[in-house]
Amino acid sequence: METLTITCVNDGKDYELPVGEKLSVIAPKTVVDPKTGKEYPVLAALVDHQLKQLDFQLFFPHSVEFIGYNHPEGRRAYIRSLSFLAQRAARNLFPDKVFKINHSLPSGMYCKFRGEHIADEDILRLRDEMRRLVELDLPFTKKKLRTEEATKLFRAQHQKLKADLQESLGTYFCSVYFLDGVADNFYGALVPSTGYLKVFDLMPFHHGFCLQYPSNDDISRTIPRQKQKKLTVTLKEYGYWCKATGVVSVGALNERLRGGGAVNLINLCEARQERGYADLADKIYAVRDRVKIVFLAGPSSSGKTSSSLRLAQQCMVREMNPKVIELDNYFVPRERTPLDEDGNFDYEALEAMDLELLGNQLNTLLAGGEVELPRFDFKQGRPFFEGKKMHLEENDILIMEGIHALDPAMVPSVDQSRIFRIYASALTSLKLDENCCISTTDNRLLRRMVRDNRVRGITPEDTLLRWPSVRRGEDKYIFPFQENADAQFNTALLYELPLLRYYAEPLLRRIVPSSPAYAETVRLLRFLSYILPLQPLEISAIPPTSILREFIGGQTL
Repeated sequence: METLTITCVNDGKDYELPVGEKLSVIAPKTVVDPKTGKEYPVLAALVDHQLKQLDFQLFFPHSVEFIGYNHPEGRRAYIRSLSFLAQRAARNLFPDKVFKINHSLPSGMYCKFRGEHIADEDILRLRDEMRRLVELDLPFTKKKLRTEEATKLFRAQHQKLKADLQESLGTYFCSVYFLDGVADNFYGALVPSTGYLKVFDLMPFHHGFCLQYPSNDDISRTIPRQKQKKLTVTLKEYGYWCKATGVVSVGALNERLRGGGAVNLINLCEARQERGYADLADKIYAVRDRVKIVFLAGPSSSGKTSSSLRLAQQCMVREMNPKVIELDNYFVPRERTPLDEDGNFDYEALEAMDLELLGNQLNTLLAGGEVELPRFDFKQGRPFFEGKKMHLEENDILIMEGIHALDPAMVPSVDQSRIFRIYASALTSLKLDENCCISTTDNRLLRRMVRDNRVRGITPEDTLLRWPSVRRGEDKYIFPFQENADAQFNTALLYELPLLRYYAEPLLRRIVPSSPAYAETVRLLRFLSYILPLQPLEISAIPPTSILREFIGGQTL
């Protein structure tokens, strides 16, 4: 019998297996997180840094790493599978209704039935049915089907967006997953069976429910419930905008581009966003007798810098005089900078800022006094003063942008009623199809990759490898405070994923298979493959004041 050698990264051993054998034969029950020492059930594997299901057949020698929920790809496999489980349970109980996953939430995924409100008792029934399917331990299977056959299958399930997406791609074949006779498709692997999905919950939310999955810190519990009313309103408004333009899914977006509608869509999106900045300026103008400081916060690559500049322009239109202080200049000297869990300087920690100096200077400005502004020298790792002074006159409004701007602990000594807080992020409600929403995190990651490479000379590989650390900082210092905002601003634009594919895809293709970032590279390339790219002439129609120019270049703000 012909055999092949499989090297297991987890235990460092080589295994001789028959050609065509499945990964599951050598898969351990659990893996140990090297940082925490905690054990996690094995959910999937990285085969030569590419995510594969445990039933993947081996025909060549490979390096294999088995992963659990502690790995980002393991979490995604779990969440994808959980969404399929919810869809299967919904079809069992409500066969005449169309189950949808609208968008992600801080506590999970927002799910509903198309055009209907879900009663609380139906949510409880759905949770019980999901638990029943988990106990049955039903397998997830994958088949390659002709696209024509797959689209007929999706239309028979009343999943128009899923069928439209496949047709818009123009491929001959596509991969389709099955669970107990129901079909779906995903751009990533699933766990082996429903028995792996023991930890979840359904929380009534808006017209549907929040599908909660395990916490990163404790996989025996779901993500803690978080307040998210303001965020939901922002996402809902963007959903209405998608419907108004007729671009509710990637399939519809592809058809708009293919029909020559890119420039019109760009103009429409930019006009709407400009109006949004004007509305923000109007809100600030309405409280100008009380408010003198505007704090703007948001996660990485949300467009905070451009937003502060665009907002400043609109404030000037309303006869206010904006002045800008950069919070980055209020870092403490490097020897006082706290360390993170890996022993590195944690510049994102609140304690990395000289809060006393910041609070004193803001109070002085509010009292009509003058301050000398610091400037932080990042090369020497310490602040210094160079004689730049500031005071606030009657029509002046101070705009400050930084990650801690929504945290009341940043300036507790300052009268909070004199501060207007804004949360900015790229919150897209655009969907791949009925059950696959687009991650706003991926949207920002692609933005950052393009900008890092263009402006800072950072390789796409380094951006991907640093991203988990960035995300940890956001989870700790930004997202818990987003509901403190007086206003939320959505920086997402309907045409930006086609734009980002044009710039990001060539960068991703530079990453070699041996890179530890390759699994993420493959996932992002697979995601981008669903989206038609903009063309250079269409990109030239993007105005120089666009927020996306912050990432691709050519901005005149």
